[in-house]
Amino acid sequence: QVQLVESGGGLVQAGGSLRLSCAPSGRTFTRYSMGWFRQAPGKEREFVAAITWSGGIYYSDSVKGRFTISRDNANNPGYLQMNNLGPEDTAVYYCAADPSSTMQTRWDLWPYWGQGTQVTVSS
Repeated sequence: QVQLVESGGGLVQAGGSLRLSCAPSGRTFTRYSMGWFRQAPGKEREFVAAITWSGGIYYSDSVKGRFTISRDNANNPGYLQMNNLGPEDTAVYYCAADPSSTMQTRWDLWPYWGQGTQVTVSS
C-alpha cells in the first residue's frame, strides 16, 4: 500500500509563501506521476499541479506563474512551492500518486492520496 504524507500547510498572510511536502512511504512504485489538488469548503476538489515521471509539468491556470511543483525521484519527497498566495488559495491541499505515470486533471482518476494539509491565507 502506497502512503503519502503531506506537510507544510499553515496560516499565511496574502502575498506570502508556503512550501508543501509530499513524502511517499510503504510500498512505493519506481515510476509514478505526482499531483497536487485542493478542496475549499463547499467546493469540488480541483487540480493544482502535476509532474509525470518523465518530467512533464502541468499547472492549473489559477496557479500558473505562482506555484512550482518539483521532486527528485520516486523515493524522495515532492514539493509544491506556493508564492504570492491569496485568500482564494485557502483550501485543504492533497498530494496524489498515479503509477501509470500519466497526467490527469480529474481527481477521481488518481488512485493514491495523502490525508491533506490545511492552507489558510488571510487578507
